[in-house]
Amino acid sequence: MATQGKGKYFLSVFINCPFDSAYKPIFEAIVFAVYDCGFIPRCALEENDSDTIRIEKIQKIILECKYGIHDISRSGMDAKTNLARFNMPFELGLFLGCKKFGKQEHNGKSCLILDSDRFRYRDFISDISGQDIRGHNDSPEESLKQVRDYLASKTNRKTIPSSNLTWERYKQFSTELPKYAAVLKWDFQNLSFMEYLYLIKGWLKINAA
Repeated sequence: MATQGKGKYFLSVFINCPFDSAYKPIFEAIVFAVYDCGFIPRCALEENDSDTIRIEKIQKIILECKYGIHDISRSGMDAKTNLARFNMPFELGLFLGCKKFGKQEHNGKSCLILDSDRFRYRDFISDISGQDIRGHNDSPEESLKQVRDYLASKTNRKTIPSSNLTWERYKQFSTELPKYAAVLKWDFQNLSFMEYLYLIKGWLKINAA
């Protein structure tokens, strides 16, 4: 994705979440919600440049986004390693640090923190108490609605569709996704992040809210 100009900064949303297959339905719903609300989804999957150090790529994206969606629901023990997964809380810390210690323009950064249960964070990352933390119960529908409501409340836009309508639009898009992907000879079950964004953008042009 091209370098963000100052105007795009105010529309860009950093999505910090797991990328495993079990989380994919939630991730795809969140990405659609961000785009359907008129914002630009950004995440570490947007570039496949092996020459770029991952942490530097994440730092760059955070600098270029006014908003952040951080899902810390997968912070528990990994079944294979018996170790906790710290990537999401770590990237949340980078975002909050940028807001506090970055340039003056970064003082207005805002983020939504998602978890499977709204109060689970108290047991493993209590320092974020006071942040905007919402529970989604591992539900794509609830995750989408939380993201939509957050963006609508933070921007006070009157043109953002209701959460119920956004969910209905997402279900319609998901039903039609295989057809749109087939036109481009893409496997709809194995789309890259940028391919998925391209299909959302194309669908929204035809199905404006």
